[in-house]
Amino acid sequence: MWAHSMTVQDYQDLIDRGWRRSGKYVYKPVMNQTCCPQYTIRCRALCFQASKSHKKVLKKMLKFLSKGDVSKVANEEEPMDSHIEDVATCDFPYKSESQVSQSELTALALDQAERVESEDKDSGEAKEEGNVQKVESDSVQICTDKDTPVPAEQSHSAKAAHAPPKPGKGADLSKPLCRKAKDIRKERKLQKLLQNQMGTVEGSQPQGDQAFLLQNSKSKTNQPKNIEDFVFVPLPDDARHKLEVRVVRSSPPSSQFKATFQESYQVYKRYQMVIHKDPPDKPSISQFTRFLCDSPLEAEHAPNGPDCGYGSFHQQYWLDGKIIAVGVIDILPYCVSSVYLYYDPDFAFLSLGVYSALREIAFTRQLYAQAPDLCFYYMGFYIHSCPKMRYKGQYRPSDLLCPETYMWRPIEQCLPLLEHSKYSRLTQDGKAGRARSAAPRRGAPHPKPVGGVQAQSPKVWVGRCLQDFSSLQLLVFAHFKDPCTCKTEIPVLRIIGNVLIKVHFSTYQHSF
Repeated sequence: MWAHSMTVQDYQDLIDRGWRRSGKYVYKPVMNQTCCPQYTIRCRALCFQASKSHKKVLKKMLKFLSKGDVSKVANEEEPMDSHIEDVATCDFPYKSESQVSQSELTALALDQAERVESEDKDSGEAKEEGNVQKVESDSVQICTDKDTPVPAEQSHSAKAAHAPPKPGKGADLSKPLCRKAKDIRKERKLQKLLQNQMGTVEGSQPQGDQAFLLQNSKSKTNQPKNIEDFVFVPLPDDARHKLEVRVVRSSPPSSQFKATFQESYQVYKRYQMVIHKDPPDKPSISQFTRFLCDSPLEAEHAPNGPDCGYGSFHQQYWLDGKIIAVGVIDILPYCVSSVYLYYDPDFAFLSLGVYSALREIAFTRQLYAQAPDLCFYYMGFYIHSCPKMRYKGQYRPSDLLCPETYMWRPIEQCLPLLEHSKYSRLTQDGKAGRARSAAPRRGAPHPKPVGGVQAQSPKVWVGRCLQDFSSLQLLVFAHFKDPCTCKTEIPVLRIIGNVLIKVHFSTYQHSF
């Protein structure tokens, strides 16, 4: 249906019943009939913890901004689909020796150098690492050929592998095994902290208050980093690039939005042509305006709301004074709703799809400090039957909306049901079932009209509409077919709320 004007609270109620907007067109999928059921998904932004793959994207952006380094990620594909497998599998897949890049080997060599305090960092490490790899490769060869005849050379290698290494070659078995460099750095930091604050002697064992301080310090260092620790970290003075995120109102268009309209449209046009293979004439200015600029949401400013107000906005990502990506969002009373994202294909190596989602979650947490009711991040629809659309399930904790009871359920509880059937009632709660059955079911026979007026009380009609907004159309057609019932039904429509008056009436008045 076409919505020409709608309050943000009305739209909040609609998306909590499975509706979404595209421009000024508001729609709801027929879940039990479509080939790919679309479940409304939201992320609990206040409890969100970035996964390893998310942190990898954030670190990649920081590295690019501070050093301008793109060599490691230049061949990666964008954006979300490359992280789909991380939902159910390990974030660090196995890599063969040929797949490991030189930069990764360099990083490993640096970590190994930090473990040994007495050795020189610039010499000896490469030899030791090479010998260890040689010993390991010989051992692997022995294991694989254990059941086959072994030549003399291989038996000699086997003896050499188990024999003590010669002085200066291989690992020194007389020394304790190396520990992780991260653990060693933590221990050094804690030792310095104890020495500075309590004047302890180097090498002594902490006792009493010292042990308590050591234990508390360990617990603090083990806490995971939030996305704010990556997003809002200050860059060095000699940073190669500068990234700025601006939030501009798109409807009604602000002066900043008008000033950047053409540049933003050119980014959208390139994105559609390169990423979605659209012909040059398809992403026109009028299509861009209808799709991503027009909005039925009315701009609102509440005393206890965010400083930017409620409504539709464009979140522009400026890199060195140039727009490289734009996230289209709606700021509603209880959530930030993501509508669309488009970006410059030249910067696809930065995984801007994942990065923008993380920035929008951080933005939601910022708005929560100004508006305590605004604590969710809506990501649109989750389509479990389409593997390429499962990436939204990475952002945990998240909930799916039950298409029958309109109750939110944790996605972990929903996935087994969706694996069994692409369409499923996600709420298996008896109490919810009884509440749902109190309202007339869709398709159930209606009572016969008495004197041209439907023999249902307004209270029942309102209850049914609150249960399922998609039944509004059936109700309006049923009650407006007979013109003599208009005077009776108009008060009922006002009881239902402004959604029907503002959104539906312009559509229905052409149908009678």
